[in-house]
Amino acid sequence: MEQDLKAKVSKYMSYLLRHNPENLKMDRHGFVDLDELLEKLNERFQIDKELTLEIVEKSDRKRFEIVENKIRALYGHTIPVKLELEEDKVTKVFYHGTTPNAASEILRGSLKPMKRRWVHLSPTKEIATEVGLRRTKNPVILKINAEAARKNGLRFYKATNKVYVCDAILPNYIQIAR
Repeated sequence: MEQDLKAKVSKYMSYLLRHNPENLKMDRHGFVDLDELLEKLNERFQIDKELTLEIVEKSDRKRFEIVENKIRALYGHTIPVKLELEEDKVTKVFYHGTTPNAASEILRGSLKPMKRRWVHLSPTKEIATEVGLRRTKNPVILKINAEAARKNGLRFYKATNKVYVCDAILPNYIQIAR
């Protein structure tokens, strides 16, 4: 039961911090006061600060960051925030897990952020497969030639150890991973 509650709280936190702060005071970097967020969460769930901190600290995908009693989502935003993430200048290849239909469209057009502000990439095929499995039983794993894309001006940023982000990627830098 507690895992179910944690999942629901985490999803609501993601919604508030990525898409709709619902009157929470958010700064331009996406941070809100942790105590304010906790009050908002308690309108829906009866939880304490410890549970919220556990969700932040024990998440395998590290969705959130806390700095000086302020919290923000690290990626997945649809609202404009200035994250100031560290640029990755060395990773040669990234991966993206997606559905077969989306893969066909991507290879014909480009890999776009869609409703989000950034394209999400994974540093390994395994992580990309986990991501793809959330949308389909048979994900297609795309391999992105970051080294070549970088030479032509595209920048990649590290959100977490498992999530990297960038702007749209043209199909000439993308192939199906083998």
